[in-house]
Formats: sequence, C-alpha cells, structure tokens
Amino acid sequence: MSAQEFLNQRAVNVMVDGHYSLANWYDHHGNRREFACRTTRVSPFRMLVSVPVVGKVGERVVSYFGDFGKLDGWIADTVAGGFLIDLETDREQPEKLARKLTWLEKKQKDPSVIEARNNGRIIPKTLHSTVIFADGTYRDCFIIDMSASGAAVSADVRPDLGMPLAIGSCVGRVVRHFREGFAIKFVDAQNEAQLERLVARPSAPAAERAAAGRARPARSADLAGLIRALRPICGPQAGLSPAARWSDRSSCGFR
Repeated sequence: MSAQEFLNQRAVNVMVDGHYSLANWYDHHGNRREFACRTTRVSPFRMLVSVPVVGKVGERVVSYFGDFGKLDGWIADTVAGGFLIDLETDREQPEKLARKLTWLEKKQKDPSVIEARNNGRIIPKTLHSTVIFADGTYRDCFIIDMSASGAAVSADVRPDLGMPLAIGSCVGRVVRHFREGFAIKFVDAQNEAQLERLVARPSAPAAERAAAGRARPARSADLAGLIRALRPICGPQAGLSPAARWSDRSSCGFR
C-alpha cells in the first residue's frame, strides 16, 4: 500500500513520540543506530512516521512508542521526511492498538494536548530542519522538541560536545548526547513567538537530496550568513575539516 492510499483509509491523525532503528544502520561500535521519530497517522495495521533518516522500501523497522509500546514492521512506502510502516501483528495487537487509538483520538481534542508543551518545551508543527556546520556543510535533522534556549534533534550525525553549529537560523553549541540524538543550547535566547520560524527550516528541495547520507555544501545567502556567525566561536579552527577542527575542544573554550 502506498502512503497516499493510506491517507484515504480509516486511521487516526495523532502525534506520538518514539524511537526507531533500521536494519542496515550501525554506529562505529557495531551497535544498531537509533533515531527519534513521531507518528503522524496510525491505524491498527499501519502507521505513517516522520523521521530524520528514511530507509528503503522493504527494510525492516524496529520501533518503540510510549503510548503504543514496541511496534515492528517493514517500510511499505517513503515520503519526504518519513515512511509508511506495515506493522507486524499478532491476533491481539490490532485490537489493543485500536482501543489505544480511540482513547488518543478523544484525548487530543483537549487544546492543552494539541499545544504539546511540557516545561517550556515545544513540539513544532514543522518537524524537520537543518543542522549547519561552520565549514558550510549541512545535514537534515528531525526536531524532537525546542524552547527559547535550545533544541533537541535527531540526525544521521552526532557532533562532538561543545561543537558550534546552527539549527535552522539559531546558532548554538552541542551540550548533550542521548540515545536518539543530541541537544543544542542557543548562544542567545530566542523569541518564543518566532521560535518555529527560526528553528524549523528544512534544507533544499527533494531534488537536492539525491545524495542521501552525504554532507552537502550550504548555498543560499542565509546559510552563508550563519556560517560567518559560527566561525568566530572557534576562531582559526573553523577552516579545518570537521574531524580535525573539533579534536581539541579546549581551543573552543569547552571542556
């Protein structure tokens, strides 16, 4: 079934945070990589998920969601920034999932749930953005949540702690790693009313994403301005390759 066909089937439009792994993605220790994700539409047999790393049709997916538990399956179709999963189910799981979806559908009518705020953290309507590095390369990323002071994202890269970078148009530093991604603290506090416009800035059109998994050079004038803003943070090291530039964190004042 295609994602377009799924949109015409009975399902619930619901946003539930989780994490997932793909059969062919491993870290440098040989462990399977995990990424953050968020559902956008779910039925007892399929779900459409927004993700930072899109696998291939037919690839196995292992996922976990706080509201649903462990859900495994295979990628049935891909869309920009996401994929459709055909769920692997037993006799009881579809019925359990249907009951949970009915409850979530009623719960999300509450405006406080739709706003999706928790201790100042905001889940944006636009789930994808761009991580921009001081050497002009950038990678697509998935926004887990954000606030006026920083953001948590998931991507196919894991920058060193202390590394200066930009998320969308907000410059900051990597302050924490976690299983599905990393957290950035902005250099300057952002205007919360403008936060989504500043942070949630996806990269180039789909035509420029043919070389998936590779770092791409920044091209627009806006990105060039961000690069100029990033370079003073680490001074002369900004011209080095990513691996060399951040090998000595003390030169950036981070320990």
